[in-house]
Amino acid sequence: MAGNNRYDVIIVGGSYAGLSAAMSLGRSLRKVLIIDSGLPCNRQTPHSHNFITHDGETPKAIADKAREQVLKYATVSIQSGLAVSATKVENGFELTTADGAVLATRKLLFATGVKDLMPAIPGFAECWGITVIHCPYCHGYEVKQERTGIMSNGDIGFEFSKLINNLTKELTLFTNGKSTLSLEQQEKLQKHNIAVVETEIAGFEHRNGQLEQVLLKDGSAMPLKAMYAKPSFEQHCDIPVQLGCALTEQGYIAVDMLGRTSVPGVYGAGDNTAMMRAVSLAVAGGGMAGAGINKELVEESF
Repeated sequence: MAGNNRYDVIIVGGSYAGLSAAMSLGRSLRKVLIIDSGLPCNRQTPHSHNFITHDGETPKAIADKAREQVLKYATVSIQSGLAVSATKVENGFELTTADGAVLATRKLLFATGVKDLMPAIPGFAECWGITVIHCPYCHGYEVKQERTGIMSNGDIGFEFSKLINNLTKELTLFTNGKSTLSLEQQEKLQKHNIAVVETEIAGFEHRNGQLEQVLLKDGSAMPLKAMYAKPSFEQHCDIPVQLGCALTEQGYIAVDMLGRTSVPGVYGAGDNTAMMRAVSLAVAGGGMAGAGINKELVEESF
């Protein structure tokens, strides 16, 4: 396939990682197409933090500015849409979109993020990214010294408690069922006045995503300003798996430092490749993948 439908690189996903990679590639004069569905995972989050020069801005404002800057490079274009499949061909890949377009590219980069699977607890989804939060580095400062909960259990719950205890002393660990903490862990939490509640959670009472209290199944309620949680997730896009890309034990796309997957010519960057979910890290990962792809293109043609 030739002509306008052939690219050096197609990037699936046009948020921070995808845009960062596109800038690296555009500055290297590569013909790049970004395909973006317009549904970033942080679309409910009111403000982005812990990213110097952008601290406190809305996620959309950061992405909009990035898109404007990336599109100044004449060889980069963006189209709204959904990639649905891809196949390996002799000189790269052919990618098909939901509207039936077939696009040819030498390399593929998936910056598609992950899809959080919301637990069936009333109010959780409405508060997610606002006051039910996943990252103390991204959101913890804004709720420092407030009544805070952690919805977790076992080793993860214990490690999370240690981390959040530095931000507030009004902390409760909700195991949402029978605790799997070891005796030693329980004693350590007790020493630091971190209460453990095993009663299952019935719901989150809130106003427009602002958490007010957690409702428990025994009929009691606990006032809270924030709740940390790490819901399970799945890959937002299954094309990398269709192509044969290996996943880690945790379900992320396995990549090296330059974003290379186990399938030659296919790269990954951003939240779909790493558990540390932050704008700054997505930008960094995208930049590295862009450089890695460009190096591979150079090696093939020099």
